[in-house]
Amino acid sequence: MKVSFRKQLKVWKSVLFALFLREMQSQFNDKLGLAWAFLEPFAFIFGLSYMRSMMGGGDVHSIPVFIFMMIGMISIQSFMTPINTTSNAFKRNKPLYAFRQVQPISALLVSGFVEFSIKIVVITLAGIALYLLKIQVQIDNPILLICMYFSLWIFTISISCIVGIIVAYLPEFHKITGLLTRPLFFISCIFFSLQDIPMEYWHYLTWNPLVHFIELSRFACFESYGSNGVSIGFALGATFTAFFFALCLYHLTWKGILSR
Repeated sequence: MKVSFRKQLKVWKSVLFALFLREMQSQFNDKLGLAWAFLEPFAFIFGLSYMRSMMGGGDVHSIPVFIFMMIGMISIQSFMTPINTTSNAFKRNKPLYAFRQVQPISALLVSGFVEFSIKIVVITLAGIALYLLKIQVQIDNPILLICMYFSLWIFTISISCIVGIIVAYLPEFHKITGLLTRPLFFISCIFFSLQDIPMEYWHYLTWNPLVHFIELSRFACFESYGSNGVSIGFALGATFTAFFFALCLYHLTWKGILSR
């Protein structure tokens, strides 16, 4: 007897919702609960941004230093945090694979959605903080800003999927993931602008897609900042490449993940 597509979709939605409730319960079961999930990254981003603004002052290529830092910090946190949590979704939900309705990709998507929701709340809190501090905020190209953030998120989920598959076959790899991603914190134009570096050295940084996501997000907010050295095509190309490779790798290995 064939099962209709509508029924399959309904079952998948139920599975995603159940995984979502499980993810929320497992991540936020301490005394502070869900509030800490929003306040902890916000405090980190706000604290470092405020310290940098106090030390540097003024503007960074026409962008207020506080906003300059906040864009960089939110972007790098949106990448590094899911890499360390979402990539572990395959292993964390392994007992549920006994139910044939639960597939590894569902666990990955739910974990990514939870992290995405947390970052949206963090961005909202950051906007409120900027308003209370009476720091002028402008977004000259909101479409580009939204495009960059969603592209960054698709890129992040794709890399998380690849790392998660590697960890499923080689559990020891999870221990060195932090060592591999931590240098990105210093080479992704978070604390400085690409324009502060002589042009002949740009190629040492522009291989990193995060540089393009962050610099283009700043350009989307302040067009006067410029987009020298970065490319929308490179950012979208990196996103598509990571997404395509993650899908191919998952298609080849998902049955093996179930049996690991």
